[in-house]
Amino acid sequence: MDGDTEYDKVEDVVGCHVEDAVTFWAQNVSRCNDLLKLSCALAEACPRANAVFGKPDFSKIYGGCFSEDRCWYRCMVQQVINNEKCQVLYIDYGNSEVLNRSDIVEIPPNLQCPSVAKKYRLWGLQLPTDQNLNMFDQGKKFLSSLVFEKEIKIRHKAKHKDGTVIAQAEYEKIDIGEEVAKAGFAEKCTFPGNTKDAEERKVDVMQNQHRRIKVSVPLWVNRSDHVLYSIPRGRFDQVAASARNQNFTGNRMFTPKEKMLVSTSVPVTSLAQIRPDQKLSEEKEVLRRENVNLLQRQKELELKVQQLKRELQREKEASSKTAESFEETLRTYIGTKMRSLAAKVKALKEVRHTNKNSRFEEQLSQAIKLVTEGCLTVPCSLEKLQKIWTEYDLAQKRIQLCRNVDERDELIAMRDEVQQNLYSAVEELILEVDQLPLSERSRMLEELSASLEMVYGQGSEADDSEEVFQQFFKWKSVKMKKLICVRNDTDTALQILADWFSGTLKCFDLMSEASSDLEEVAGNADEILKKVELAICEELGTDLNEHDEAEKGIIMSAYNKVIHKLRQEQSIITVIQNRYLASVEFKKQAEEWLNRRPDINNLLSIKKTVKSLKAQLRWKLVAKNNFEESDDYSEFEMTGIKEEIADLRNRVLQEISKEQEEYDKLAYLVQKWFPELPLLYPEAGILNYMNSGGLLTCSLERDLLDAEPMKELSTKRPLVCSEIQGQKVLLKGYSVDVSSEAKVIERVAKYHRVWDQQKEKSGLLQLLFLLFCKSDPLVYLVVPYYPGASLGALQADTPLTLKEALKVMKGVAQGLQTLHGANIVHGSLHGNNVFAVNRKQGIVGDFDFTKSEEQRAAANTMVVSTLSLVSPELKMGQPASPASDMYAYGCLLFWLCVQNQEFGIKEDGTPEVDVVVMDDKVKSLLLNLFCCNRLTAEQVLRDDCFLVVDAIPVSPQLSEDHEPREEHDSEKTDEKKKMRLTEENGASSIQ
Repeated sequence: MDGDTEYDKVEDVVGCHVEDAVTFWAQNVSRCNDLLKLSCALAEACPRANAVFGKPDFSKIYGGCFSEDRCWYRCMVQQVINNEKCQVLYIDYGNSEVLNRSDIVEIPPNLQCPSVAKKYRLWGLQLPTDQNLNMFDQGKKFLSSLVFEKEIKIRHKAKHKDGTVIAQAEYEKIDIGEEVAKAGFAEKCTFPGNTKDAEERKVDVMQNQHRRIKVSVPLWVNRSDHVLYSIPRGRFDQVAASARNQNFTGNRMFTPKEKMLVSTSVPVTSLAQIRPDQKLSEEKEVLRRENVNLLQRQKELELKVQQLKRELQREKEASSKTAESFEETLRTYIGTKMRSLAAKVKALKEVRHTNKNSRFEEQLSQAIKLVTEGCLTVPCSLEKLQKIWTEYDLAQKRIQLCRNVDERDELIAMRDEVQQNLYSAVEELILEVDQLPLSERSRMLEELSASLEMVYGQGSEADDSEEVFQQFFKWKSVKMKKLICVRNDTDTALQILADWFSGTLKCFDLMSEASSDLEEVAGNADEILKKVELAICEELGTDLNEHDEAEKGIIMSAYNKVIHKLRQEQSIITVIQNRYLASVEFKKQAEEWLNRRPDINNLLSIKKTVKSLKAQLRWKLVAKNNFEESDDYSEFEMTGIKEEIADLRNRVLQEISKEQEEYDKLAYLVQKWFPELPLLYPEAGILNYMNSGGLLTCSLERDLLDAEPMKELSTKRPLVCSEIQGQKVLLKGYSVDVSSEAKVIERVAKYHRVWDQQKEKSGLLQLLFLLFCKSDPLVYLVVPYYPGASLGALQADTPLTLKEALKVMKGVAQGLQTLHGANIVHGSLHGNNVFAVNRKQGIVGDFDFTKSEEQRAAANTMVVSTLSLVSPELKMGQPASPASDMYAYGCLLFWLCVQNQEFGIKEDGTPEVDVVVMDDKVKSLLLNLFCCNRLTAEQVLRDDCFLVVDAIPVSPQLSEDHEPREEHDSEKTDEKKKMRLTEENGASSIQ
């Protein structure tokens, strides 16, 4: 016996099966719904479930098809009789029977829950040791009459190991155990807590009786087949009859062998005697079945009657409560009604106040009025001005394309005439626009657009129909009329109520001499109150801010049309303002140049000065060379000569700077006003200057500079170092002929214009001058000189840290984005053509302007360490593209981050990134740069690696604390030494 932690626990149960005079099964009254749910779930799941084959699990719950009603109930297998039959216990009811295996099926896990019925044993009682089978059955019937389908109170006393609850049972204050003991069907135990001996004595008694008497006892002889809900019934043969009195702990029952021993105790009879007995037995079986069916029907009807009684009782209780509620309501009806009505009137006042302040769709109505009645129209002078301005631009274009002198003068005269007309049209437009409130109107439209978007959200495509606004105002009018009608009804109903109260008051005025009767007051009070309440509720339910789908469609159509007209008018205002500003600028410039022509006298004067200074400089250079070779050489005099030479150089450069300024002025006049200047003054070279992007200068000559040949850098082309106005520069010589000269100038000018748009923020190397050599077919490109700042030089000396490398490569990505945005492919991005200025700012160097993109990409300089910078698609013969630049960029970033780690190369030439130890974000970026669908420069700049990295702008001049470097020649043997001697700057000589 186990100790029961729920000792003295009390519960209400309904008996459902009796095993003997002291043992029964019962269900807790709170589990009715659980039984119903289980029944429905089993009826749905079991017909489709698999039958149990093989050895069943005695601890598992199955579904069993009860033989009497063929319904499904939960059961557990107690014993395997043979290969076809098993003894089962219906765990939710307590009875058992023998079933075919085909009637035992698996059930889902959600139905594997504890049993609804529990097994109870009466506290302090045991079966008498000398009890025969007849007394056993009578005791069982007696206990059944006390507990079966009765709601009894159970008080827990102990709990057996097999789960049997030892309890004290009471029914209507009758102790059931006492009644059983008084009837003599059980005796009190000496030790109530120990029931094991009693169980064993019970089994011995039953076995002795079975040995003496052969009786066939039906299991359900004195019980119905329903408790709360359907309770399974079963047929019972000799094995089943012996099993009903099994011991709880061991599940003992008669075996087939024991059954045979019982059978052999019957005297042997002849065949003639057996047949009448067999016929009588069959008749008894038929009668037994009919009796069982009648009992089942009786119990069903009894259960139905009990259910109807309970429902009737519930209805009576509900009716009683309803009557009490009605009585209470009638006592307080008038007060409750008036308080409710007053609360609704108060709510109505608040709603009216809110609606008064919000004004129904007034904002949209005002916006419609604004865009339809007060919209600005295009000034009449604007169309005229546009037409004349088009004629003026066409006249300027004709002059620009003209190459005939005679025709040129005629075109200039025609242009001047159109220019006079344009000046008049500009003045007319300015006068007219000055009278328009453009700024105020534009501000008003912007504020209206913003306020409407806050209420209605972003607008969509507008309907072109002109009926949209009419439809909106029609809908609004109908809505407002309906609201006014509802309000009038409410006001009328309230006035009638007030009049009724006024008349009623006279009936209760004791001071009034006039006699009055309540029946004389017009109107029925209940009807008046009802009408007032209905009117108030209807107005409260009329919400101006709630709309159905059709109404929302009308509002949004009107809103979209308003937004469309707002944007349309704003666009017109923008056009007028832009043309107005252009007209003001034109008028300002025209007043200066309308009646006079520019000349190139200042330019010629500067050129003359430069020519004179250059002649003096040449003489001084000759004198310096002669003095160096003379016998009267004096260091003091030589210092003076050098100072004079330096002064002359500075003066020449200053005059060249003035010359560039003058060229810029003339270029502006050519573009804006006088395209004929290059035709009038071909000797000035204005077109050449403009075509070169402002880089070309004929006054600056290489021989006049204090140029120092860079022999270690001049492996591919002439390269010299000099200084211009305190800035170190490199002069890169390109060999050109008549056919390639124009192409080189075009590429240089395109690159320079891209740089000029963003200047230092472009991430590109600046181009300073473009000059021709008179003695040789060379063109020199002047660029800033950054000694020791190339990536190749830095990595050979003091490698960049990861933070420095990311800062530098962010600037490089900016440079590539600038080039790619102008449809320029670099094609020559390598370690000696990318610069880390002050180890912070990344700059993309220029490239060989004499070569095409494909030629630059195929150069042997496109390698860093053992890694080729040529993308896989270039190796397959595809043209260079921004994607191939990004592949080279990825290789440089990989090279900077990998440092001295070893890495492998895949078959397509890309490095194996996964095997290298580096930052995860950088690794992710590299994988996206080495794949087929590579990131663009713009996407790289938005990568997580560069979110916190800011490119730090620095001045073009770098401190000279590094040794000059040039990119190495891959065919040289001493690579490191060559790197230190041949570092490339501004643009490499080996690009």
